[in-house]
Amino acid sequence: MTLLDHWHQDSLISNSSKVRYSDCFGFTQNGGEYAVIGSTEGTHVFLVNDQDQLIPKGFIKGRYSSTFVQHREYAVFKNYLYAVCDEGVSSLQIIDLQYLPDSIHLAKEDTVQFGRVHNIFIDTVQEKFYSCIHRSTVNTQAIDAPLKIFSLTDPLNLQELWSGPGDVLEVHDIYVRNGVALMNCGYDGLRVYNFTNTNAPLYLDSKNIYTDQGYNHQGWLTPDGTRYLFADETNGKRVKNCSFNGSLVTINNYFGTNYENGSVPHNIKATNEFAFVAYYNEGIRVFDLRYTVPLEVAHYDTYPDDNPYKMNGNWGIFADLPSERLLVSDRQYGLFLLHFDREKMLKSFPLNNETDLFPNPVSSSESIFMTIPIETVKTEWSIYDLNGKQVSGGTSEHFNYAEVPVNFSAGTYQMRIHLYDDAGRSQEIIRKIVVI
Repeated sequence: MTLLDHWHQDSLISNSSKVRYSDCFGFTQNGGEYAVIGSTEGTHVFLVNDQDQLIPKGFIKGRYSSTFVQHREYAVFKNYLYAVCDEGVSSLQIIDLQYLPDSIHLAKEDTVQFGRVHNIFIDTVQEKFYSCIHRSTVNTQAIDAPLKIFSLTDPLNLQELWSGPGDVLEVHDIYVRNGVALMNCGYDGLRVYNFTNTNAPLYLDSKNIYTDQGYNHQGWLTPDGTRYLFADETNGKRVKNCSFNGSLVTINNYFGTNYENGSVPHNIKATNEFAFVAYYNEGIRVFDLRYTVPLEVAHYDTYPDDNPYKMNGNWGIFADLPSERLLVSDRQYGLFLLHFDREKMLKSFPLNNETDLFPNPVSSSESIFMTIPIETVKTEWSIYDLNGKQVSGGTSEHFNYAEVPVNFSAGTYQMRIHLYDDAGRSQEIIRKIVVI
C-alpha cells in the first residue's frame, strides 16, 4: 500500500477525542474521479486528479453542524450526491454535481421526509433509495422505521414506497442489487429480502444466531454476486466469509486482524478477488479472497496512535474508482488517497496448504513456479534426471512461491522438496517434472 495524498483540516470543530470525520465515498462525473468525506461540519468534495492529488472542489455545510456529529453517509444517483447525518436536527441534502469540475451546489434539502438517518444505499437499476434507521423529523430520538424505501423516479423529489420490517428493531446498513437486499440488523442479525415489488416484499433468509456474533453492522456483495462479506462491530469479532446463491447466505469461515486483542472491523468493500476492510485502530486491511480463508496481503495504518479504545481510526473505504485508487477516511486523521497494486497481486499465486508446480509440462529454457504452503518458513529443493544426477537446486525462505528456471534438456525429472516450519520440523515431497 502506498500513500498518494492526504487531506486533513485542523480548523474543523471536534470533541475531546479529536473526531472530525466519518465516511468517505467516490464517484465519476464529466470524465473525472471525485472523493467525498463527511466531517463534523458538512460534506467535502475533491477532484482526484491524474497527478494523484486531492483537489478541493466544494463544501456543503450540513443542516446540523456540531462536535456531536459522528455519522455522515453518502450515495450517488445520476448527477446528484445524497447526504444524510445521524445526529441532531438533520435532513437529506441533495447536492448537484453536474457543474463539476467547476463547482457543486445544494440543489435541495428535504427536511419533511428526512430527519436523522444512519445509512443510505441506492439500487441504481431499480432506481430506489434505501434509508436505514430512519428517524423522525420532529422527535430526533424516535425511530420512524428500521428501513424506508423511496422511489428515485424524480431524483429531487423522493416518494416513499415502503416502511418496515416489523420483526427487527433496526436495519443498521444494507446492500441491494436488483431488488435483493442483504440487511444488517444489529443484534437481530442478518435478513435477506427481495424488494422488487415493494407492495409485497419477499422474505428470503435470515441469520439470527451464528458463530462470532455481535452487532451485525455492515456487509458487501462481490461483483459476481457469489460471495458476501459482513462484519460485526464488536470487540474481537471476525469478518464473516459467506457464499450467496441469490437468496440464501451461508457462512463458510471467519477472518480478521488482531481480533485476539479486541480489534473491531467496521466497513467493507470488495471486488471478486479482494476484500478491503476499514478496521478502525488497525487501519485499512486488504484480504485476498482467492484463499479458502481470506489471507491478509496488504495494509496501511491510518491511525498511528496507541489507544485502548478500539473504535478510533479507519472508518470508511471506497474501492470502486476506475483508476483503482483507494479512498480511506480516518475519524481523527481525515481523507487518504492510497494505491494498492491489484494487478501485481493478481499475478502472484494464491497460496494454500499444498505444494503445486505449474506449468507442468514446461518448456525448456522457461521457468516452473512452485507454490509453498503458508506455514512453511524455509523450502529447499533438488531436481534429478532419471539417472539420479542432480541438475538443479535452490532454497527459498519466508516466501510462499518460488520461480525455478528450467535450464536443462527435455525429459522427465524428479523434484525433491523439503519444507521446514518455524520449529525446524521438515517434510519431504516428491514431484515429477516433464520438460518438453
